[in-house]
Amino acid sequence: METLSQSKRRAVPFTTLDIVLMAMLATANAVLTFYLSYINKMLNSLGGPVSTSTIVGVYMVYGLLAYYIIRKPGTAAITYGIGGAIQCFVGNTYGIAASIVAALCYLVVAEAVFFLLRYKRWNAGAMMLVGGAMVPIWFICAANMFGYTSWSFQVLAITMVVRIISGIVLCGLLTKVLGDMLQRSGLLKRFAIGRKASADAGNFH
Repeated sequence: METLSQSKRRAVPFTTLDIVLMAMLATANAVLTFYLSYINKMLNSLGGPVSTSTIVGVYMVYGLLAYYIIRKPGTAAITYGIGGAIQCFVGNTYGIAASIVAALCYLVVAEAVFFLLRYKRWNAGAMMLVGGAMVPIWFICAANMFGYTSWSFQVLAITMVVRIISGIVLCGLLTKVLGDMLQRSGLLKRFAIGRKASADAGNFH
């Protein structure tokens, strides 16, 4: 049974730096999404929906990266929320509804998985699990919004598998790699990931 002290530790408020980082990552994603739309069109012309599915993990990485760095409940809700709002204002090729629904799907799944992990697991396996888990719900929503339901079952199944793999690798694993690189650079000393690294280093010595 969870103690009151454990609940308080999880209810750590966000700092100004946390909020700034989340906003920066969300803004960077809005810019990235603009350029990814051109890559998406190129991939679609080359191999249809299966080819375009290879890069879907990149669209989700900003929110998971924020969570990996900040490590506080609600990080995904805020980061993906900001990201969805920014995309609604600046616009994208997928439309306002898609931006909102995608952000909601990502934040709900990410928050649920980290809750189940009790905010204690931050290894590559955990990041890859979250990256893959964020895919199915949004795929189901997108299938109904963009007419994917007209595809054959085989194409839908292959597309789903490719997207999950992309989520695992280009969202989950990439988050771990980017986060660790930034941590080693010394830029994240004032965030949870930096404090954990410093504590581990102190224990090692």
